[in-house]
Amino acid sequence: MMEMLLVAVGAYLLGSLSSAIMICKLAGLPDPRSAGSNNPGATNVLRLGGKGAAAATLAGDVIKGVLPVVLAQALGADLLMQITVLLLAFLGHLFPLFFRFQGGKGVATAFGGFIAFSPLLALWLMITWLLVALVTRYSSLAALVSAALSPLYGWFLFADPSVFGVNLLIVLLLIWRHRTNISRLIDGSEGRIGKS
Repeated sequence: MMEMLLVAVGAYLLGSLSSAIMICKLAGLPDPRSAGSNNPGATNVLRLGGKGAAAATLAGDVIKGVLPVVLAQALGADLLMQITVLLLAFLGHLFPLFFRFQGGKGVATAFGGFIAFSPLLALWLMITWLLVALVTRYSSLAALVSAALSPLYGWFLFADPSVFGVNLLIVLLLIWRHRTNISRLIDGSEGRIGKS
């Protein structure tokens, strides 16, 4: 029990390490919380510093989701504990303790956690994202649709009400963090993939 508690706390603290802010600082780029879109995420880092910095940010955010879930699995955690650890890493990214609780939107960290939690679920999410992105050219819409479907995919795979509930909480938080994107999608001002 103590080991699981440490993993849970560690998941939040690891999630609180903002890849975007740290990479921008190391690369001498502007703070992503106050430049570009003001979002500390890979898309804004791409805007501020190019593909290399964005790729490093994306990798760091994904790893933050993967590691805590893998550790929980190694300690024999059940599905509920695993997805709870995923949620805590995701919350750390959204509300990072080390960066005045000014975090990103959490897509990459959540996806990283799902890779470790269920590779098949992660594959379905990736396919959904790709299909929506190819058809609409909106990255944010692809993320929102994928997230919205993840509890249904998870129910099909596990049929576990507790896992469904935690997954749904992740989705609701992710949608809330994308509320400005949703407004721009509605009014037609959201940027499309491949266009500045």
